[in-house]
Amino acid sequence: MKKIDWARKLTSRKFWAAVVGVATPVMAFAQVPDNTVVQVTAIIMAGGTLIAYIIGEGLTDAAVAEKQEE
Repeated sequence: MKKIDWARKLTSRKFWAAVVGVATPVMAFAQVPDNTVVQVTAIIMAGGTLIAYIIGEGLTDAAVAEKQEE
C-alpha cells in the first residue's frame, strides 16, 4: 500500500475543490440555508489557501536550507 503524500495533497487546488464539491451538496441535502452554504464554502477555500501557502513556504524554506548545507 502506498503512503499518502499529505503535503502535496493539501497544497492541491483540485483537492480543495473536491472538498467543496462534497461539502456543498451535503449541505444542500441537509437543507442548510443558502447563505450558510456560501459562508462555509468560503471558509473551506480560505483555509485551503492558507494551508497550501504555509506548506509551500515550508517546503521552499527546507529546500533553501538543504542547499545551504551543501
